[in-house]
Amino acid sequence: MPEVGPRREGSLAFARAALAALEASRARIDDLNVYPVPDGDTGTNMTLTMRAGVDALERDPDADVGRAILMGARGNSGVILSQLVGGALRELPAEGPVDAGAVARALRSASDAGYAAVRNAQEGTILTVARALAERAEAIADAGMPIEDALADLLAHGEEALARTTEQLDVLRQAGVVDAGAAGLLEIVRGIASLVRGEELPEPAPILEPIPLEAIHLELSRFRYCTSFFVEGEGVDPERLEPELARLGDSLLVVGGRGAVKVHLHTDEPGTVLSLATAVGVIEEVDIKNMHVQTVEREERLLSAEECVCGVVAVCAGAGNRRLFESLGAACVEGGQSMNPSTADIAAAVEALPASEAVVLPNNKNVILAAEQAVGATSKPALLVPTRSVQAGLGAMVGFDANRPAEENATEMTEAAAGVRAAAVTRASRDAVVGELAVEEGQFLGLLDGEPFTVGPVLQPVARDVLERLLEDDADVLTILVGEDGEGVDDLVAFLREEHSELEVEVHEGGQPHYPLLFSAE
Repeated sequence: MPEVGPRREGSLAFARAALAALEASRARIDDLNVYPVPDGDTGTNMTLTMRAGVDALERDPDADVGRAILMGARGNSGVILSQLVGGALRELPAEGPVDAGAVARALRSASDAGYAAVRNAQEGTILTVARALAERAEAIADAGMPIEDALADLLAHGEEALARTTEQLDVLRQAGVVDAGAAGLLEIVRGIASLVRGEELPEPAPILEPIPLEAIHLELSRFRYCTSFFVEGEGVDPERLEPELARLGDSLLVVGGRGAVKVHLHTDEPGTVLSLATAVGVIEEVDIKNMHVQTVEREERLLSAEECVCGVVAVCAGAGNRRLFESLGAACVEGGQSMNPSTADIAAAVEALPASEAVVLPNNKNVILAAEQAVGATSKPALLVPTRSVQAGLGAMVGFDANRPAEENATEMTEAAAGVRAAAVTRASRDAVVGELAVEEGQFLGLLDGEPFTVGPVLQPVARDVLERLLEDDADVLTILVGEDGEGVDDLVAFLREEHSELEVEVHEGGQPHYPLLFSAE
């Protein structure tokens, strides 16, 4: 395990690992969400909550992560997660390596903080799994296990505890699903364990089964609005504020201490709730969601997934790119440049689609052969749209309709992909001659439709060369996907606004390795 403390470089790495695991499972955790209300946002709320901690550490390595996560907490699950994280941080050493004993103390503190925050704690929830992890950590603390083995043991024990939640809470038993918040907590453990073990983040198998119909058709919440905010001021007293808020709704959480608290409440009177808060302090991070609308949208989304004719499997790298494809209706397989997935990986993803037919987007020239073999190896009809880049794949998704047969989708998606002009900036890993260009290790290489044409030691000039060549032909929309080492995007956007004022520019955090910047013009 890296010998770093949770308040410095190590804490950022761990927070990023936890965030990556949540982001990878966000949509599926949303679908699992039936308790305390079926509003389908647990995965999203936990992801946003963890992202608040990552953002704080990226701005300042010495940031108060507990406060940042508390302020940024979203929804019931996010507020409870903030308490679990805060409790764990109180017991983790500020410097030096973390051993199994420290993990046990941190998990016990996290569990205690979580239970203390919830007035009427229910078993079969995130709290149950947090306690199970703490108990197992304490049981193995003196066994002398290397930390990576201890985390693997905790993960296996957590999987068993998660599976038991279905029988521990009536609403979960009736719906036939595990608790969404508990699933999210386990993904955080999975992400950290993968980082410590030096392994790629695996697919979270326990939550990949189809959502039962019983978990789709559920009653609306008694109250309409999920309301959360942070309030700070000398007059903020949680013991006085809590009973006043309790009269206005349910699922109440008031966490923090005198002078600053985070509040979560399901209510029909968010205005009254905020008035009570502003009377005693200054409010921030106000978040109000209509849970009735969310519940209907969740039901429609899940029914659409159950009934769709055609699905899409897209190969891509980077958490942000994965989110983009998933938001457009695709299931993703990890892969891309230098990390090609196997035929079996792609075929398994096709078989797992809740659709009778499929389209596969390889999104890299080196993946096309494996994708061709995969579509011929599946039991359901599947067709290949031979996209050679992530940008082309995203363009193809514009032509996708889940209610059309694969053959019609393949035709429309091929045409949509052909309308995308792709460019990229990569970095040379060694000295080489690429085409007519002599490239030195570490230099930036600009490519247009896969062909190199410019090179330089500094990212920005190369990126501008690429953009000028890409935009020689008319384009209405330019999309920028920022990779792991991407930088200076604000400067590029300012340059584009000055030189191409009529161009619509979209920027997304793609997170792809090897390519600091990917561009597509349409």
